[in-house]
Amino acid sequence: MSDISKLGNKTKLIAFIAIFAALFAVLRRIPTVPMVGVAGAYFSLSDVAAPIYGAILGPFTGGLSVVLGTFLAVALGRASPFLGLDFLPAAVNVIAIGLLFKRKWGVVVILNAVLLFTFLLHPFTSILVDIPIGETTFSFPFAWLHIVAFVVLISPLGRKAAQWVSTLETHNIAKGIAVLAFVGTMMQHLMGNLLYEIIFGQVLQYYSQVDFATVVWPSVFFLYPVERFALVIFAVVVGTPLVRILKKSLFADSNSKLPDPVKNSTVAP
Repeated sequence: MSDISKLGNKTKLIAFIAIFAALFAVLRRIPTVPMVGVAGAYFSLSDVAAPIYGAILGPFTGGLSVVLGTFLAVALGRASPFLGLDFLPAAVNVIAIGLLFKRKWGVVVILNAVLLFTFLLHPFTSILVDIPIGETTFSFPFAWLHIVAFVVLISPLGRKAAQWVSTLETHNIAKGIAVLAFVGTMMQHLMGNLLYEIIFGQVLQYYSQVDFATVVWPSVFFLYPVERFALVIFAVVVGTPLVRILKKSLFADSNSKLPDPVKNSTVAP
């Protein structure tokens, strides 16, 4: 990899897509926790890599690497529970983070808002989940953490996170990745939830609207915050040294950066 910086822009672009697509495919083959309500399906280590791909590769190169890596993983035997659309959740994460590095904050806000409101308006979504506590039942918003992530995105943190990472200072990279990974993983979860409802509820009709309201979402309600915070922590632990090393070596040689057909994916200092 040390000679990649000597390659031409198009060749370098193809090389990075091939390398990171292959890596993503391998990570998708490594299971973490089971997926609720889908026999044999599971989340994988690639979920940790998604925000890191966005930070390192940008929206185009990172997004394409995820799409190709997802299909490569399927070709290698990884199950495809979402009927070939399994690339969408991680791609949304990568593209959103990459766009924040390109200072396209408004685009990411719109994308997040569309995903959030589409999910909330879907007929199979439970706006409130009834949780029994003692002899009393309380109703909690299912998407409370998604709303928190959206608030973080529209706050000054949403604009500053990519700039923190671009300083290449370890403490700034860590807090920047924490913010980016939180926003990105919650957008990924929204996309995954929509696919889950559409495919398993409407297309395959495995679950009815009642099933989602009484079994699926009440179960997921307790699991997803723990799962998402774990992904953020792992992204910070793995991504902080990785982003610092790669951005200082591979992408900074001779003042050149990873080529992107749209625009450079890093924030100017």
